[in-house]
Amino acid sequence: MSTDNKAVVQRALAQLIETGSADGLGPLLSDDFVHHRPDATTSDKAGWLAAVEAALTPLAGMQVEIHHLLAEGDHVVMHSRRWLPGGGPEITVVDIWRVDGGLIAEGWEIIEPTAQAGAHLSWWAETAGR
Repeated sequence: MSTDNKAVVQRALAQLIETGSADGLGPLLSDDFVHHRPDATTSDKAGWLAAVEAALTPLAGMQVEIHHLLAEGDHVVMHSRRWLPGGGPEITVVDIWRVDGGLIAEGWEIIEPTAQAGAHLSWWAETAGR
């Protein structure tokens, strides 16, 4: 099962990269798909696909280097570095996907500018002095 779920996520990423369009993602998402962001906002299938499509033009040529693609049960986790050509800023991304019935049903993502990662290693220090 985990292997099949990993293949679903790999297919979705390949669709996006190969076509440069979010159109191929739609059939790989369940109708009740929900995408969660760290700021507690969520998007439904149509909203998330529209956001992905809108980001494709400014992110054209983005390179993705996958460091880990792990699956257990109905969850697939992908850890990647992404950057724009020409020395653009680099980000580190962790995506968590829940797959149900061969379709991606839910997603979470954490995005961090790689250059700022060092400053976030002691995020708790500011509140400790209060």
